[in-house]
Amino acid sequence: MSQAQIIDGKAFAAALRDRVAVEVAALKAEHGLTPGLAVVLVGEDAASQVYVRNKGEQTLAAGMHSETHRLPADTTQAELLSLVDRLNLDPAVHGLLVQFPLPDHLSQAAVVAAISPDKDVDGLTVANAGRLASGLPALTPCTPTGCMLLLRDLLGDLKGKRAVVIGRSNLMGKPMAQLLLAADCTVTIAHSRTVDLPAVCREADILVAAVGRPEMVRGDWIKPGAVVLDVGINRLPARDPEAAAAGKTRLVGDVAFAEAVGVASAVTPVPGGIGPMTIACLLANTVSAAKRQNGLPE
Repeated sequence: MSQAQIIDGKAFAAALRDRVAVEVAALKAEHGLTPGLAVVLVGEDAASQVYVRNKGEQTLAAGMHSETHRLPADTTQAELLSLVDRLNLDPAVHGLLVQFPLPDHLSQAAVVAAISPDKDVDGLTVANAGRLASGLPALTPCTPTGCMLLLRDLLGDLKGKRAVVIGRSNLMGKPMAQLLLAADCTVTIAHSRTVDLPAVCREADILVAAVGRPEMVRGDWIKPGAVVLDVGINRLPARDPEAAAAGKTRLVGDVAFAEAVGVASAVTPVPGGIGPMTIACLLANTVSAAKRQNGLPE
């Protein structure tokens, strides 16, 4: 079998951001509307700081209004919820995202519940999750939305495909399964309690790995010709002993990439696969939210 196609999420995301920028320019010119995204960061988590900086830069590059609210790690629940309430009421903010994880003393569930569903560009509120599950228009989580865009670009109609999603988180696994169901796939959600996980994975025409375990999915877990989307981002020591001793790391996904490319028809790399799609879809969600809040067709 020939080597798998390497799905270039970076290039696809760049094209999506360009389309978003065109939409933003049209909204400004035709309606005097500038879509706005507010991101709230609590504490000093290094990875979160990188994500938040990238979100701000890409929001501005698309011509949108961008706000970043940085709060100290000892921020109280009441202070955080007060800021969320203020941003909910701010007409310049159409999308609101609180960066997770939060410091241990803060409740993620309480924060999600406080976000207006109309501004919930992460698609985490009960209202948006329920609308997605019911087949109604909703703001959907960015990473699974990006996965679906890549799948449709690669495969076209997904009707009848057998899909396996490894992982059942509210941010990725569950909404990914719902989106695949809405596309008329036959969907299995697998997880840590799944019996004979490799055999379940071998049934998949579409395999989505989102468990946070480095290189867990081996080549012999993959059905020949399947499309494999690797959502995992895991840091391991650098392969070179000296670099590892110096604390340098390398990024790997949840799929053993070198093994997968010999079996799958297409696979996303890590980095450069699903990751870039997440922020691009966040921008697209913010534009959608701005249109809905102003009674404009999407």
